[in-house]
Amino acid sequence: MTISVGDRLPQASFMTMTADGPNKVSVADVFDGKTVALFAVPGAFTPTCSAKHLPGFIEKADEIKAKGVDTIACLSVNDVFVMHAWGEQQGAGDKVVMLADGNGEFAKAVGLEMDGSGFGMGTRAQRFSMLIKDGVVAELNIEAPGEFAVSSADHILGQIDTVSA
Repeated sequence: MTISVGDRLPQASFMTMTADGPNKVSVADVFDGKTVALFAVPGAFTPTCSAKHLPGFIEKADEIKAKGVDTIACLSVNDVFVMHAWGEQQGAGDKVVMLADGNGEFAKAVGLEMDGSGFGMGTRAQRFSMLIKDGVVAELNIEAPGEFAVSSADHILGQIDTVSA
């Protein structure tokens, strides 16, 4: 079952890269007590993800955070090393936290996994975005297959005011 607005995020874990190497973080570590703009992509270094999705959030990071978002996080079913390299290549820096959902644990738990085996990608996360307030989904935007609109940084920017209130 797909997660809905008003639902609390399920327990899962991610990997992030730190100066000391890979670090496991929980959903609570990332989302509790914060307002977070989370967006998911089917794969690091893939065309739309690299040309539009991640760059849009990097470009709009200051504007998004100025509206009360504490953290912007990018999730993909890739390993932590790939996510780190992609973040570096894209210049994510401290603007966007790169979350590796290497086994698709979170994508499955929220019911937003997709079968990318036709492209040799296996199970991945669908393209989506969420605004999350203290671990609870305040906005949920799921893209239709092959689309890129409602999960964009611009779309999230238009939703933030309703979450901040």
